[in-house]
Amino acid sequence: MPKREDYISWPEYFMGVAKLSAMRSKDPNTQVGACIVANDNRIISLGYNGFPMGANDDDFPWEKKGDLKDTKYAYVVHAELNAILNTHADLRGTTLYVTLFPCNECAKAIVQAGIKKVYYGRIKNPTRDDVVASKKILDAGGVELIEYAHSKKILEIEV
Repeated sequence: MPKREDYISWPEYFMGVAKLSAMRSKDPNTQVGACIVANDNRIISLGYNGFPMGANDDDFPWEKKGDLKDTKYAYVVHAELNAILNTHADLRGTTLYVTLFPCNECAKAIVQAGIKKVYYGRIKNPTRDDVVASKKILDAGGVELIEYAHSKKILEIEV
């Protein structure tokens, strides 16, 4: 019997895992997931956007507008940074799959961790200053950026 031909590719698999991780986010507006992968296709770490460990997400704001201290932006840890912080593994030379293009703060952490390739799902606003800065940081750090080509496959998981 020949092997199955309709299996998903490694990028589909890892972006799928990142998307599944994003579903853990409680953010009412933007759910982001990240998956860090070693060169031998082993998942090293996962992350999603949310408040730091120990912070009760009912005690912090999810608002997008207002004074910084009254918005989620002062408190939320991004998916990429969560994935970096969630492991003790050496991340040099690894690949990051993330559902949203990294911000400039996450770009600094990606370069500092030694991640060398980033597959990203989408860019909200490619001309925004933080996105331009992020691209500059990632380029300077020698990080290869790959816009993930969505296969349009629909995968259903019963949980």
